Amino acid sequence: MYPDHTHQPPIQRAVEVHQPTPLPPAVPVSAPVVSVQPGSVPAVASVVLPDGRIVTGYAIEHPQPDPVAVKPAVSRAAVNVALGGVGFLAVCGGLLLLTSFIAALTAFITQLIILAAVIFGGWIAVQIFTGTGHKGGTTVHIRRAVIKRNHFHG
Repeated sequence: MYPDHTHQPPIQRAVEVHQPTPLPPAVPVSAPVVSVQPGSVPAVASVVLPDGRIVTGYAIEHPQPDPVAVKPAVSRAAVNVALGGVGFLAVCGGLLLLTSFIAALTAFITQLIILAAVIFGGWIAVQIFTGTGHKGGTTVHIRRAVIKRNHFHG
């Protein structure tokens, strides 16, 4: 089903090798020494590491951030009023949706009743205006009844 590519010789590609270029050794350049006197001489600290080595250096004091102003606590009454307002709005929205739903349902039921009345009225109209074999059948029956009552047998 698929072509067999195993009989083709592999493609030869030229490989180019790049050798890194060595850099000349760095020559130390003596820079002029400028002595700067700090405002105050920091204290020298020594720390003994777990493996026994001693590290000596200047202690650096980290700048302390400004203290954060304490926020006044929110009273329980304010929280309750806010939650009550949110709850009241939720209830009002729910009642509005419920009212809209009831109005839509009422309109739908009214339309179904009107549709049924139109269909039933049309059926009645078809029954009245179409011929059922003999016309004036009701009149004929009334005449027969009158003839029977008056004993006119024919």
